[in-house]
Amino acid sequence: MTATELTWDQTLRFRLLEIVLQWEGRLTTNHLCTAFNIGRQQASKDINRYKNEFAPDGLAYDTKLKGYRPTDAFKPRFSTGKVDEYLMLLHREKQHARHQQEALLTLPLMDLRYGHIEILDVPARHIDPVMVRGLVQAARGQLRVDVDYVSLSSAEQSGRNIVPHTLIYDGIRWHVRAYCEKKGEYLDFVMSRFRGEPDLLDASGHGRDEDVEWNTQVTAVVVPNPALGEKQREIIASDYAMKNGELRLTQRIPLMHYALERMQVSFDEGHETHPLHHPLVLQNRSELIEQGCTFKLKSADLGKD
Repeated sequence: MTATELTWDQTLRFRLLEIVLQWEGRLTTNHLCTAFNIGRQQASKDINRYKNEFAPDGLAYDTKLKGYRPTDAFKPRFSTGKVDEYLMLLHREKQHARHQQEALLTLPLMDLRYGHIEILDVPARHIDPVMVRGLVQAARGQLRVDVDYVSLSSAEQSGRNIVPHTLIYDGIRWHVRAYCEKKGEYLDFVMSRFRGEPDLLDASGHGRDEDVEWNTQVTAVVVPNPALGEKQREIIASDYAMKNGELRLTQRIPLMHYALERMQVSFDEGHETHPLHHPLVLQNRSELIEQGCTFKLKSADLGKD
């Protein structure tokens, strides 16, 4: 039987199967059961069918992992094999969980396979699956990882030990938040700038709970640029459904820079000169600085792209 003879549901399950297998390095029936609300027997049948008909040499059962792992012969057939698939899957699951928690998710996800809908994709950055697997495993076990990283400021590759705890998507690219033993602080690392293979070491005491900035929430007050005319400010306020002429954004300290930058909020001086170029401005900059925000990327690259 060929892939064209599969049902749509089976194709989706095989796609998820491949994504989890490639990027996490461990596949169990529970992955399919949870994602598609199917029984363990059906999930086992799907895995066996995929293995027998589409990848007889592509995956092997590992007794230590208590699941299947990809072999050197593994090649994705129902997925693109790009890291964005896995990272966006995590992103959607995070959104889904948040919506459920807020009791907003009352309808099934819409099928977007229509010609009148277009989604602008950001060009994918190359990220090695081996690197992602190592970082995910290290984050789950709070392990130290020996990695090579290229800094944009120095353009040189150097080794360092980090303790990753969270993968971050800023709307453009993916980062990993980690404790850097070289600098003795928590930093953001651009995932596409890791090189080679990660070497998992021992456990570390520098986990997510010890990342003070990460665990501190602050609120930015965003308003229409005061240099705009009254009618223009009303338009901007309506665009962002502002209440009383302001928009409040609550975020972790390390993520506030990304949140403001993505919305093109001006948080420095100079927005009065060209208000149309900076329709949104940060009103409580001084207050946020007192709370610990620096409005500078605290990353392993001493500069920005």
